[in-house]
Amino acid sequence: MKFIKLFFLLEIVLIVNVSAASKISIRSSYKPIIDTIIKLDTVKDKKLLKIKQSAGNKNVKTAKTDTSKRKSKDGLDSELKFSDDDSTITDNVHKILYLYGKARVKYQDVEMDADYIRIDQKNNLIFASGSIDPVTHRYIGRPITKQGKDKPVESDSLLFNYKTKKGKVYNPASEQDGNFISGGQVKKLNDDEVAYRNVLFSTCDKPFPETDFGIVITKGIGEKNRIISGPAYLEIEGVPLPLAIPFGFFPKPDHKTSGLILPTFGEDSQLGFYIKNLGYYLALNDYVDFTTQGTYYSKGSYDLNETVHYLNRYEYSGNLSLSYGSHNYGLEGDPPEKDFNITWSHTKNPNASPGSTFSASVNAGTSTYYQNNAAAVGYNLDALTQNNLSSSISYSKQWIGTPFNLNVALSHSQDLTAKTITLDLPTVSFNMSTLSPFDSKDRVGEQKWYQKITIGYSLQAENNINAIPENELFKGNTLFKRMQNGMEHQIPIGFNQTILKYFQFSASANYTEQWYLQSIKESYDRNNLIDPTLPVIDTVGGFKRAGEYTLSTGISTKVYFRADFKNSKLKAIREVMTPSLSFSYNPDFSDPSFGYYKTLVSNAVVPYPISVTNYSIFQSGIYGGPSAGRQAALNLSIDNTIEAKVRPKATDTSQTDRKIKLIDGLTFAASYNFAADSFKLSQISFSGHTALFHEKVNLSFSGSLNPYVTNVRDSIGGGSIQKYVQMVNRYTFQDGMFPTLTSFSISASGSLNPATFQPHTTTPPVGALLANQSTQQAQRLALINSDPSAYVDFKIPWNISFNYNFSYANQYTSTSVANTLMLSGDINLTPKWKVQYTTNYDIRARQLGSATSFSIYRDLHCWDLSMQWLPFGYYKSYNVTLRVKSTILQDLKLSKKSDYTSSPYYNPQ
Repeated sequence: MKFIKLFFLLEIVLIVNVSAASKISIRSSYKPIIDTIIKLDTVKDKKLLKIKQSAGNKNVKTAKTDTSKRKSKDGLDSELKFSDDDSTITDNVHKILYLYGKARVKYQDVEMDADYIRIDQKNNLIFASGSIDPVTHRYIGRPITKQGKDKPVESDSLLFNYKTKKGKVYNPASEQDGNFISGGQVKKLNDDEVAYRNVLFSTCDKPFPETDFGIVITKGIGEKNRIISGPAYLEIEGVPLPLAIPFGFFPKPDHKTSGLILPTFGEDSQLGFYIKNLGYYLALNDYVDFTTQGTYYSKGSYDLNETVHYLNRYEYSGNLSLSYGSHNYGLEGDPPEKDFNITWSHTKNPNASPGSTFSASVNAGTSTYYQNNAAAVGYNLDALTQNNLSSSISYSKQWIGTPFNLNVALSHSQDLTAKTITLDLPTVSFNMSTLSPFDSKDRVGEQKWYQKITIGYSLQAENNINAIPENELFKGNTLFKRMQNGMEHQIPIGFNQTILKYFQFSASANYTEQWYLQSIKESYDRNNLIDPTLPVIDTVGGFKRAGEYTLSTGISTKVYFRADFKNSKLKAIREVMTPSLSFSYNPDFSDPSFGYYKTLVSNAVVPYPISVTNYSIFQSGIYGGPSAGRQAALNLSIDNTIEAKVRPKATDTSQTDRKIKLIDGLTFAASYNFAADSFKLSQISFSGHTALFHEKVNLSFSGSLNPYVTNVRDSIGGGSIQKYVQMVNRYTFQDGMFPTLTSFSISASGSLNPATFQPHTTTPPVGALLANQSTQQAQRLALINSDPSAYVDFKIPWNISFNYNFSYANQYTSTSVANTLMLSGDINLTPKWKVQYTTNYDIRARQLGSATSFSIYRDLHCWDLSMQWLPFGYYKSYNVTLRVKSTILQDLKLSKKSDYTSSPYYNPQ
């Protein structure tokens, strides 16, 4: 306090004497600046005071802004620029400037803003501090300093040599890539090193001393990318904890840095104690990094994971993850269950090479991987309960200026329940967009009818393995024995013409040809001891081709109906009906003259009677073969759209009628085949959809009707009465009955939150956002993708998503009904508390599904507290986690959990 009073007195004397000597008038409202930090340059202040008292008027002047030039040792001139909003006092004898009120100084790559700055040009020193507001009595105008590309540093006061770039900073506050340094004292030694004393190293952006969490470094040296400290201790909410270290190392990166990933410890009810996610992060450069992690259990089980992230800005980005696990959930000595999983995601910027694209989305592995490695996916229910895995790697090429394009794709699909795999290695598609061969680019006037004829071409080629057991995939020559391949060409020819002003006439012809390298041959073997009534199927090598064609023609129009209402809120109802009538024809390609079908005659052996059947030699081909049976079908479909127009409310200033879609796409369709011997009329199908509550809820329905009389008969087999269905070639309406409903389904889905009640805004495409993301954004996105539960958006106060499904199927001998409701969403109990939920409810069975979960999140500013609870079912468990938000300290967390019941014989009852 003595020094503060002394400094206050010195400033008053300095101002009064200098003002009196130079007869400078300073505003009477000015109050001298007192810094809140005691450690100031007091010795030089006293010397300057004695000299200033003898200074003459000719040595002191005032200025609003000025520029002083200094010559460096190498002879180059450097400018010291300064300005202020209040006043400037200049001591020409001692070359000292005093800047008051939003002062600013710039020298070379150093910029400084403060409410008060003193520039000692003779000694190359700058002192800066804030001031006390005369109204609020708060300390305002703290110095803000920025050097080069470094982040700005805010402080209470500082003393800085702008020539040597050395200085002292009191109560600094700075941020760099999620790290915050505040409080204490900092002494700048050179461009790359600083000395710390009693500073707080934290991941919290709150200013000192309100910081929630941090480590107090009593003494330390800070380099460009790290801090090496002496004694340090943990502090939470300003309260020191008895957790200290004699020395430490803290990352302060401006780029990726390699380092050890600390593990977590715990116990699994079946696998024993564990050391989880111990690993190493290797940053090769700013474009590629590797993360290696492993988990070991005391009973011998272990997990290994290797993840590679790569990014080439404006070109491509992606990540590849390889996971392997060996777990023993059985008795001691039983062989472990070994699983692996591969995920790969690659995105290419479409602007990098116009005309071509490449993308990959791979998720493949053993069918029990997610079941045995639930912790690896954070107990994510979507991953744990999925029944299928799929992958796709695709390349496309568009020849600009031509109608040709090429697509090549490798795909994989995996049924986790049946444990089968289907591979496409690869699928090739070459297409030519439709052309008008009789039209001219230089045509003047309307098209003539023949100029509207169009022609196109497409080629499809596949090489696949269909539904092979996963345990046979890598055995022997399985890939070659089970591989199927084929090629299909299609040439569509079309014509469209408006006739009689209101009718749209169309005609088309389509030729399809398949090429195969193998076909089949069926025969009966009398020596077949298993069942001589079943034919033996042999594969015959050699090139085979099959061609077929279809012809069709059609006509459609639109019919409008409108009903107006007076003296009602409802103004009008309009229906748009679009009837479409078409005729299609194709010959019977099972005729022996085509050679696509063969006749199979059974052996004449007692007691088996002779049977004669036709089979297609291409029936096992990828694209099948030409269809059997002649078709001359008349097809009818009627599409309906019903809209309502509602008068505006009295409070509506625009007074514009509001249009509401009541039903969109209500369609009825059926066909009648004149060439069929019986059952010429097909089943009648219907479908439709609409949106409710201002298009916030989507509703869809579909079904089919059987127009024929169907009888249920009884038969005796296996010593019991069995029912079977017999359809009669007679229409139900002939007996005065409505067609039988054989299937019906309806679904409703929607998502409601405050954003749904606000006007829609245009959002850039996801691909554009990903293509232009920064390195930091890519890292954060990779973190969210690897652990979606780590990201919770508190900006949305509530959200409700639902999906209702009802289905009905009538097999005449029995009926089946499914009636389920899925609910998910979240709600903010307070601005810091959020509850999430997901559940399925079987309305027919009146019970909740096993995939019911609840999660509670608490935002602790720099920390997140989360609890996930699965109350029942196969994955019954809970998980409580306290973690740091900072991306570089994601492994700093405390977890308490009970692992899910992983036994395949688990019975929830």
